[in-house]
Amino acid sequence: MTPRRLMLLATASLLPAAALAQRAPRQPLLIPGKTTLFQRVILRPGATLHAQPEAPQARPAAGFSVMHVYARRDGWIEVGREADGRVEGWVREERAIDWRHAMVGAFTNPAGRERAMFLRDAQTLRGLLASPSMTQDAVALRAAAGQPGSPVLALEPETFIDIQRNFYLLPILEAEIVQRRDGTQMRLLEVISAPAELRQAPQQADPARLRDFRGAVVFVIDSTISMQPYIERTREAIRRIVARIGDTAVRDNFRFGMVAYRADISARPQLEYVARVIATPDLSRPPGAILPALDSVRAASVSTEQFDEDAIAGLRLAIDQVDWSAFGGRYVVLITDAGALDATDPKSQTRLGIPEIRALAEARGIALFAIHLLTPEGRANHASARAQYTELTRYGAAGSLYFPVEGGSPAAFDRVVNGLTDALFRQVADTVGRPVGGVAPARTPEAERIAQQVEIVGTAMRLAYLGREGGTTAPDVVRSFTTDRDLRDPTIAALDVRVLLTRNQLSDLSQALTRILDAGLAGRSDPRTFFGQLRAAFAATARDPARLGNLARIGQALGEYLDGLPYQSQVMELTEQEWLAMGAAAQRELINGIEAKLRLYQEFAARPDLWVTLDGRPGGEAFFPVPLDALP
Repeated sequence: MTPRRLMLLATASLLPAAALAQRAPRQPLLIPGKTTLFQRVILRPGATLHAQPEAPQARPAAGFSVMHVYARRDGWIEVGREADGRVEGWVREERAIDWRHAMVGAFTNPAGRERAMFLRDAQTLRGLLASPSMTQDAVALRAAAGQPGSPVLALEPETFIDIQRNFYLLPILEAEIVQRRDGTQMRLLEVISAPAELRQAPQQADPARLRDFRGAVVFVIDSTISMQPYIERTREAIRRIVARIGDTAVRDNFRFGMVAYRADISARPQLEYVARVIATPDLSRPPGAILPALDSVRAASVSTEQFDEDAIAGLRLAIDQVDWSAFGGRYVVLITDAGALDATDPKSQTRLGIPEIRALAEARGIALFAIHLLTPEGRANHASARAQYTELTRYGAAGSLYFPVEGGSPAAFDRVVNGLTDALFRQVADTVGRPVGGVAPARTPEAERIAQQVEIVGTAMRLAYLGREGGTTAPDVVRSFTTDRDLRDPTIAALDVRVLLTRNQLSDLSQALTRILDAGLAGRSDPRTFFGQLRAAFAATARDPARLGNLARIGQALGEYLDGLPYQSQVMELTEQEWLAMGAAAQRELINGIEAKLRLYQEFAARPDLWVTLDGRPGGEAFFPVPLDALP
């Protein structure tokens, strides 16, 4: 064979590898000490992109853009929007800010609390949080906002920005937990403000737009054997409001719906259904069109297997099966004389718990109310059900929207359901500027409490509606310091801290929790095997089996994106010694909590409308802003 022939064969044999190398996309740089997390930066306003470092020609880059880092050289960084190898160019290092944790802040609804302040420096905020007169000092700072020399750079917008509907970036660069002398914990946050769609902040929505505000109340009613008197009274409360609307101007602004629920029918088919949509609020039909469907609702003819029923199955139908986008006021009222089946109950249709269904309602902007009938027959169930529904109905500054009916008498229920229905209807009518006569004002302490709480919820709904209509964005500041709690009442959250997880990261987290769950279930007979099961399961799937073979705490088996986040996690820090010292009941509770979180992540993954891109463009990498309290 000639030398020429040998050379040609050698070249040909190298072609597949060379072609493969060319096809393999570049990867961004990893964060030092990490094996899966890429470096990201946020570009400052005024940053310019260059073909090469020091190249004279440049093009402007949109301020607040989030970029991956592909290279660093002599004070320059090479950046690209995605992690797919495509680069945009080089920027000067001083025109970019490192963003190690994909944490963002999400404003809570400002109804019933003070607007968040963004301060110039951490020292001023730290002093404010440590001050015994924090509330009064905050009032003085807020009054001086906008004046020369004021440490306040910006205030939160007056209307509510729903991060699920109008995504904005409020990246958190650093976070620390500050504990006040009274024991209250507040997070001190260093943030950058960056609307996701790079545009000028619009003017606040015209209040005249409130004339198009619409409200819907969906009753989720227990229709088991004991509930017929309450079904009838709920039906009459709806019928009375429909009659009051009549042909008034507000007839196009208010609708009712109903979902009925019972319990598992596998052992008792006579129950007919677990949960059923009776009617949805429909703006294309007159208000009274719902009434024939409501007349069909009857209590079950047989009792359920246990006292608790599948309230969460009913709530999920109300959340998922109603087109809430047509309504600014979104209200769901649970009516029951029993507790809700827990996520761990094999008879639960959804296998979701109270925290998970509440998180799904919050993502849809829905306020949950509960009317709990404290009947003598359910005396042994009252305390556990009260705890469930108090947690279920927490709503910002309004507190818990839980209304117990002592004794459970139909007459007492009548007062509560009518008081709540009237208050919700009044809120919508007053919001659109079309009050309707004949709706009784609150006259009793019970009715006044309902009216006060509904006023806060109604204000929150108005602010959210105006924010959506006006496209309200985060305040236009570059780098500042704020806190996640209300400075007037630190028990109220002003900002929710969330972490942006990609689909792959959420999938990895779900798989890790599945392995932990499997190990926990396999070790029920002998808890001492739990960590051994974990080490074996994770080592078998890890890139670095030796590291996970020496698993000392569960957090080592979860994603690197959870390391260093400012939240306290029983699961992340759990060691083998702590696990063995917990006892069987606590171990079972921890495993049940992991199982509920896993189902919540499955719900997140199944809702594409709640996923966001960092720059608002279609086709970009999608993220889910997961609240810290939804993490394991």
